[in-house]
Amino acid sequence: MAQWKCSVCGYIYDETTGDPKAGILAGTTFEKLPDTWTCPVCGAGKEAFRKVPTEDIHARANTTVSDVMVAELVTWGVNVVFGLPGTSSLGLVEAIRKNPGIRYFVVRHEENAAFAASAYNKLTGNVAACLTIAGPGATNLTTGLYDAKEDHASILSLNGQVEAQYTGPGGVQEIDQDAFFRPITVYNNTIYEKNLAVLLLTRALRYAKIDRGVAQISVPNDIQKQPLDARFCARESCLCGPDILPSDDMIKTAAVAINNAKKPVILAGWGAYPDGQKVLGFAEKIKAPILTTFRAKGILPEDNPWVIGILGNVGSPHARILVNEADLVITLGVGFSKYTNIPTEKSFVQVDIDPLKLGKNRQTIALWGNCSLVLPKLLPLLTEQEEMGGKKRLAALKKEWDLQRDAEADSSASPLRPPFIMKVLSETIPPDAVISLDVGENQWWFGRNFRIKQQRFAMSGYLATMGFGLPGASCDHGVWPAGRNRSKNRVS
Repeated sequence: MAQWKCSVCGYIYDETTGDPKAGILAGTTFEKLPDTWTCPVCGAGKEAFRKVPTEDIHARANTTVSDVMVAELVTWGVNVVFGLPGTSSLGLVEAIRKNPGIRYFVVRHEENAAFAASAYNKLTGNVAACLTIAGPGATNLTTGLYDAKEDHASILSLNGQVEAQYTGPGGVQEIDQDAFFRPITVYNNTIYEKNLAVLLLTRALRYAKIDRGVAQISVPNDIQKQPLDARFCARESCLCGPDILPSDDMIKTAAVAINNAKKPVILAGWGAYPDGQKVLGFAEKIKAPILTTFRAKGILPEDNPWVIGILGNVGSPHARILVNEADLVITLGVGFSKYTNIPTEKSFVQVDIDPLKLGKNRQTIALWGNCSLVLPKLLPLLTEQEEMGGKKRLAALKKEWDLQRDAEADSSASPLRPPFIMKVLSETIPPDAVISLDVGENQWWFGRNFRIKQQRFAMSGYLATMGFGLPGASCDHGVWPAGRNRSKNRVS
């Protein structure tokens, strides 16, 4: 006996039981139903019904759920996984081992896997995954995942889960992972049915990319190893990126404000980090100094004549002088951290991809969009300003700041002082090195006294958690493996 499903409302006609209310006896096949018979729920005719398949279309597949999920990760450009293997994740680990398109880096604590995945996204903009076992393996990810959440790093947390029949009281290494991860994630789910594995995975990746956060998927141990044919799996697709531009009128309004400003300053944040050369061209045209947030340190080399350095408690007093004197502050991808301490009574032109960051006061001209798209639109509308001595003054301020840091770096002091250590590191670390910064006094001195060139660095920003340094440096092996253009120098 077969079952038939109404494609309108989902009602199931079961030939075994019939439809007693309509006088249809048990055992009546669907073909023998009167042509006048309709769905007892929505009234749809027989033509709306489809036979419910009884054979598992995946049963003869040569691939498992894990195989298909890992292949889908590779298709989405996720080719780096950091993790610690264990019983409830071995199906996924084995699928990674068999797939040449993805690399697996084993850590010694799950927290480090989350830190490494977070650092990977901060350094490359690409999504990495962390993979752990159920229960304690999942809970050990927490601090690293919170770092990614606070810094809007897009990562995928893949976690094993105990077999469904073992969940509940008395289970070993089992917690309600959906409830546990809910406060940390932008998307969070467990795959309880293999047919939904690819759909839920691709949905998680979409959320991680678009909402710029942590997406979590738990996969029970038994489901990981079940057969699955990728051809019969539903999946979602994703935008290449949230490319956003404000209206032409808003861009013109901002251009007028910038052209009329007498003492504008540019404050570049993490959101502008990939666009250093565009920011420089912007500064050169309007003759404005470039200040940065701590996370944006290195957007341009610090010896560039337009770069004065960090604004905030790890920055120079000269950056504070310039922003206090400014009649217009142009913020590019700035998060307004309390440690940057931006004077919010100033007039602003704000560019940000997050609309909730915009509108810091009533005088703000808010441009909702990507810095990489907004700056090329804005630049042609700006008037080339004449050099009125601002660059000369900026050079004097930079020299004064450099002399102050040189004086602080006293090589004869005992014990060795942090400014001297940072001076030596500034002179020693190769310009193409990747620096992973841990949290503490070392971070303060790095921000203030390290003179960055073309190095890249990553750190735990808003969460400011200790323990980020070593896994952040380790992740660089996944970012620039041997043979790439960047050197093998990693500094923690």
